[in-house]
Amino acid sequence: MKITEIEIYTDELKETERFYSEFLGFQEISSTDNTIEFKTGWSKLIFKKSISQNPEYHFAFNIPSNKFEEALEWISSKTELIKVTGNSVIADFKNWNAKSVYFYDNNGNILEFIARFDLKNNSDKIFDASSIECISEIGLVTDNVIHYSDKLIEEYNLQHFSRGGETDVFVPLGDDNGLLIVAGLSKHWYPTEKFVKKSTVKVIFTVRNKTHELILNGD
Repeated sequence: MKITEIEIYTDELKETERFYSEFLGFQEISSTDNTIEFKTGWSKLIFKKSISQNPEYHFAFNIPSNKFEEALEWISSKTELIKVTGNSVIADFKNWNAKSVYFYDNNGNILEFIARFDLKNNSDKIFDASSIECISEIGLVTDNVIHYSDKLIEEYNLQHFSRGGETDVFVPLGDDNGLLIVAGLSKHWYPTEKFVKKSTVKVIFTVRNKTHELILNGD
C-alpha cells in the first residue's frame, strides 16, 4: 500500500507553513489563504485551515533505511525529540525490523521518522528533508477499532500488517510502504501520554495499483 496524499487541518495555517517550510525545509508545492501543500517524496502533505477545532494527528514518514543516524542528528538539531524510555529518543521496533524517532510540530501533532530495514531503500544522499521517501503512516481514530478495521479491509481490499501488533485499540493495516493505523479513544499515541483525538482526515492511497479516497470525520 502507498499513501499518496493526506489532508489534515490546522487552526494555525501561517505558523504551520513556517514550521514545515522554513524550519524543516519541506518543499512547498502551493499555498492559498486556506490551504498549504508540501511534497514529501511520493506523497503530498496538505493542511487546510480550521477555526477553534484544535485538531491533532499522528503521522509518520519513511526514511532511507541506511540514514537513521543521520536523520536523528538532523532532526535533533532542529527540535526537541520525544523521549521513548529513560533518556533514549530511539524506538527500536524489533518485530517490525524498524527504528523511529518522534517529535511534535507546531500544532502538537506527533510526527515520526521511521527507517524500515526490510525495505532496503538505501540512499547515498546526505540526509535532509528531501530524503523523505513518503508518508508511511496516518492515524485514524474511531470508537470501535475492530469494526472499523474490518470495514476498511472489506471496502479497500486491505490486509492486517503482517508483522502483527493488533489489539482492541490498535490495528495497523497495510505494509511497510504504507499503513493506516486504526486507534481507539482509550489509546495514547506512542511514545507520549497524549490520548488520541478524533480529527477530520482525508487519505488517498493505492492498493494493488487501485487508488482509493478515504475520509474520516472528526465528529
